[in-house]
Amino acid sequence: MVNSQNPDARLGATLDMLECLISFDTESSKSNLPLVAAVEDYLREQAVDYVKVPNAEGDKAALFISIGPKVDGGVVLSGHTDVVPVEGQSWTSDPFTLRREADRVFGRGTCDMKGFDALCLAMIPEFKQARLARPIHILLSYDEEIACTGSLDTIARFGHDLPRPAAVLVGEPTLMQVADAHKSVATYRTTVHGHEAHSSKPYLGASAVEAGCDLVTELYRFAEVLAAEGDPSGRFDPPASTIHVGTIHGGTARNILAKECSFLWEFRGLPGVAQDRALRHLEDYAARVVLPKMTRYAPKASIETLVEVEVPGLAPETGSQAESLALKLARSNRTITVPFATEAGQFQKAEVPTIVCGPGSIDQAHQPDEYIAIAQIEAGIAFMRRLATEMG
Repeated sequence: MVNSQNPDARLGATLDMLECLISFDTESSKSNLPLVAAVEDYLREQAVDYVKVPNAEGDKAALFISIGPKVDGGVVLSGHTDVVPVEGQSWTSDPFTLRREADRVFGRGTCDMKGFDALCLAMIPEFKQARLARPIHILLSYDEEIACTGSLDTIARFGHDLPRPAAVLVGEPTLMQVADAHKSVATYRTTVHGHEAHSSKPYLGASAVEAGCDLVTELYRFAEVLAAEGDPSGRFDPPASTIHVGTIHGGTARNILAKECSFLWEFRGLPGVAQDRALRHLEDYAARVVLPKMTRYAPKASIETLVEVEVPGLAPETGSQAESLALKLARSNRTITVPFATEAGQFQKAEVPTIVCGPGSIDQAHQPDEYIAIAQIEAGIAFMRRLATEMG
């Protein structure tokens, strides 16, 4: 137990819940079902309604929890249960055992974002006592860290067999500031198929490495175009849509024209910028410039790009119900942007007003000895108590 120093019973309950959640290794490559089962036990003890939404494979599931009347117009508190890997990181202690030192608690997911999940779950007794006029829902998803798809099956049921909410608050770490916008993310694998030949006679084949390098260079040229366009809103850092190539692999020997070359790359687009803009540019350049050069000597040469992940951005909706509510609860009069992607865009695509606001700093996420400050959990509790009053 880590709550012995806490005079506020809700803070103690939150830390106990966080200790439980952290104990489950829910790296995105693994099942989250043991964690889900533990949460289900707690929900049965609390006598609150919930719906379990499994994935197609049956090895993961989301939970949609409802407190209050069974009507539309409630608020969803959305958090994910998966965490990033710890392999290769130098941790001071077991990353799946909650450790408290002074005013911080350490463990994988404390910040991103089991701290928020624990806060929401620990607040259920107070939500129940608030005599809510509109429901408060808690959505615990999966696979956020790899594709932001674990909430989609639940979102698709809004307004059908699940209540349609009026607002969503995604609890990613923002230091309890209200974020109304973030960039989209699209990730790709581009593969070039060439034709092998002896390097002394390059005209007998087509080098996939040469073509791949040409394509990568063009992506970075286009990145300069995007940088010159800048950020009209003046709110993002960096102030433009961006392109990054992370890995490139190809070839078998220095004296053989490469048969294949592939590279992994991403595009992060400002709100309002088409998510496939960089992809369309690359495909056009490949068709106009690269392929004609390759097929002179290798008619079967080809270039293909696989879309791996597409996470929609979050666009500002000034004055939306989500923004107005969150600013009131945070006792703030300003919104911020965040540089990372979240599930918020998925809710917004479903036409549900959404913002991002949660405890902790993204600067601590994904690192060894990840932590969240106790003061941030306390700020989250105060925020949730004001939400219970507002929904009463």
